[in-house]
Amino acid sequence: MIRLGWESRTFTPERPAMLRGQKYRRIAGEAMDPLTVTALALSEDASDTDIVLVSLDIVSVPDNLLATIRKRVESSIPALRGDQLVVCATHTHSSLTTTPGKYDHPGGDVLTAAECQELVAAATVKAIEGAWCHRSPAALGRAFGHAVVGHNRYAVYDDGHARMYGETDREDFVRIGGYEDHSVDMMFTWDAERNLTGLVLGVSCPSQVDEHSDRFTADYWHDVRAKVQARFDEELHVLPLCTAAGDQSPHLLLDAEAEHDMRARRDVNQREEIATRIVSTIERELECTEPMTDPSLSHRREDLALEPLQISASDRRAAHSKYQSLTEAELTSNWGRRLERVRDESQTNNGNPIEVETHQIRVGDLAIATDPFELFLDYGLRITARSPAIQTLPVQLSCGSEGYLPTAAARARGGYGATPPSATVGPAGGDQLVDATIGQLASLF
Repeated sequence: MIRLGWESRTFTPERPAMLRGQKYRRIAGEAMDPLTVTALALSEDASDTDIVLVSLDIVSVPDNLLATIRKRVESSIPALRGDQLVVCATHTHSSLTTTPGKYDHPGGDVLTAAECQELVAAATVKAIEGAWCHRSPAALGRAFGHAVVGHNRYAVYDDGHARMYGETDREDFVRIGGYEDHSVDMMFTWDAERNLTGLVLGVSCPSQVDEHSDRFTADYWHDVRAKVQARFDEELHVLPLCTAAGDQSPHLLLDAEAEHDMRARRDVNQREEIATRIVSTIERELECTEPMTDPSLSHRREDLALEPLQISASDRRAAHSKYQSLTEAELTSNWGRRLERVRDESQTNNGNPIEVETHQIRVGDLAIATDPFELFLDYGLRITARSPAIQTLPVQLSCGSEGYLPTAAARARGGYGATPPSATVGPAGGDQLVDATIGQLASLF
């Protein structure tokens, strides 16, 4: 028998704070909508398995934040180990900066990165404690559907190079950079009286419609939560997961004008449109979803040593050229420091493996496999295709923050996300990640 508990908390600050998600510093003084953390605690007595799945409306889960959360939970809930907490980010680009040094602090009443970390950690620990305390006998059911949310964000030109958000009305434009995954993975939960209590949602797209906002926002996931709760129950919990989407975005490179025109006719914005598509899928698939029969629960953590991205002479020249064009303020930014590390051979990783934390979870015939990267979609597709589970969620940006993991094809085309300033692990490491993940899933199934 599986027992589970839900808890959601908000961590929207009352003071101004730096927003993380762009190369430049932004200061937000108000919220467009709440920043939320949602926790789902799962236990199965027969297998002696406990796990808490957590989703945060932030850009990523840096090591310092993760360590703080785990240490506090181990102190407050002795029955839980830190490695039983799987903490994931929705990848909104308009949430709090929790790592010191990402941007220069402007002074005044603006929250420091350390204060933001404390705010997020405190809310997360409370959510985990609440979910753990609320565990009770429950039922779970999985479902699968489709909704158009994410799009490949690279334009490829006839000389073979690619550009993120590149123009497609140029004469030398030849194609979009890759596949798009419109899957919506769902796991519904019910209490003992068969009341719907929550759902886990996996979508292959970061929450970045309003990625340049100067206000705190959970982006389209806020609209999804609001529509789900309005449709079903205002107390219903929604735990969003961003599946492999390192080369995906909600922004269209083709037909953007036509889609904007259609939204204008219906008087809805892009976030509302995305939420409507997702909730329509939820409604349709819930009608034919029944609880799993006696689902098993199992979980493994695997720490991997992955081959780092190989930096070429041309990579160094490109980084040097970009570094030379930075303003004085940009030189000391996180992006400036990344470029400096790439152009300066003495600061290179020198081939040392990149240590990363991964998790593999089985819930009945559903699998969840996590990694700490902005994982290019093709890796997620390979994991899903080779997985022994009927349904698999390759969840990115979980338990760490290791930058992009581009494919060999993306490396050859170039563009942001496929070059050393934004990636620490390359295609060889990506192959290692896929093989290790499939090996662990095979052992669980």
